[in-house]
Amino acid sequence: MLCGGKKSYFAGAVCIIMLTSMVTFSYLRIQRLIHLPKIVQEGSRCRGQTANGTITPLKDNRTFIISPYFDDREGKVTRVIGIVHHEDVKELYCWFCCQPHGKIYVSKAKIDVHSDRFGFPYGAADIVCLEPGNCDPTHVSIHQSPHGDIDQLSRFEIKNRKAEPFSADFTVCISAMFGNYNNVLQFIQSMEMYKILGVQKVVIYKNNCSQMMEKVLKFYLEEGTVEIIPWPINSYLKVSPKWHFSMDAKDIGYYGQITALNDCIYRNMQRSRFVVLNDADEIILPLKHSDWKTMMSSLQEQNPETGVFLFENHIFPETITTPMFNISSWNAVPGINILQHVHREPDRKEIFNPKKMIVDPRKVIQTSVHSVLHAYGTSVNVPTDVALVYHCRVPLQSNLPRESLIRDTTLWRYNSSLIMNVNKVLYQTVL
Repeated sequence: MLCGGKKSYFAGAVCIIMLTSMVTFSYLRIQRLIHLPKIVQEGSRCRGQTANGTITPLKDNRTFIISPYFDDREGKVTRVIGIVHHEDVKELYCWFCCQPHGKIYVSKAKIDVHSDRFGFPYGAADIVCLEPGNCDPTHVSIHQSPHGDIDQLSRFEIKNRKAEPFSADFTVCISAMFGNYNNVLQFIQSMEMYKILGVQKVVIYKNNCSQMMEKVLKFYLEEGTVEIIPWPINSYLKVSPKWHFSMDAKDIGYYGQITALNDCIYRNMQRSRFVVLNDADEIILPLKHSDWKTMMSSLQEQNPETGVFLFENHIFPETITTPMFNISSWNAVPGINILQHVHREPDRKEIFNPKKMIVDPRKVIQTSVHSVLHAYGTSVNVPTDVALVYHCRVPLQSNLPRESLIRDTTLWRYNSSLIMNVNKVLYQTVL
């Protein structure tokens, strides 16, 4: 299965210690003051090997660099998305490469390990450095010391340096695809529903999947809908498919999902008006609008200072089927036919129901799975009569009889377009 906080339903309110926080001026002042003055390495010039992989370990094997991003929302800083050991990594330095003179400037980093580690020793981290005032660095290296040999350090291109027009209204971030993922039919249905609802891009952090799934991904890659980010995190850390350390004592939870989500937000900060954080077996389904564009236009008009919109998750058990849309050719494809699952579990008052999000990425600083940890502006819970998360998966209330479930056929409004589009993909990929 795709990870995405599914087991966290059992955590109840404990899982949502992740309360959305507006950033205060004192927080921002601390972020400024923690940087030491820049050090000019006289005689040094920009060298070193440019990093190619998505995950690059430092020599300490306690720090893993994903990607640096220029962030001028609050001063001129480079924000490096990474994974660090929360106890062992105490000091890091940014080695900036300045053009055109090619000098190296070094500044001490603020290491901000995200609060949502859920007990695992490794967690998502922002490694934040104040940039030199007299240059716009194109690359940066990360090192444990302000001194050393630049030739021995990997260089990372600083992304988001130049502003660009939006290439997408909506980008979906899916992380991470692992466990030889093979829910092919449901994945295609979700992809086609995203496109019907207004998505231009789906970013997938892929650890591994089945051969049939590879064919489907290749189709969407060539179509231009999907962007694949290789995510070989298990090559560097002992990974867990569980959400909490107490459930599986490994290095990091959910295949580093939180790190991937944060990287996806920054990766699309200048490319997409909105970023959607959900799993491939989840669809944010509008009830009052036909698509996301009209829904978000209405929600923004009602909530002008809001950058984070949270949608309540509702389970449509895969064990409860309705004898509709039984398309014979689909039976040969592994996975779930979501059109046959239109009964949802009722809410349980004593159990917290987690949410998924549509965010303005330019207002997000740090995100978790079910809420944003630090953001500019406010968050709002979208009423369930406006939209909800359609989540077809194994039941959470397996003892409920069918008559206790809520029949909800909202998905069927799209059945004609969905069936036609799914068939088109299937016949070009796996049938």
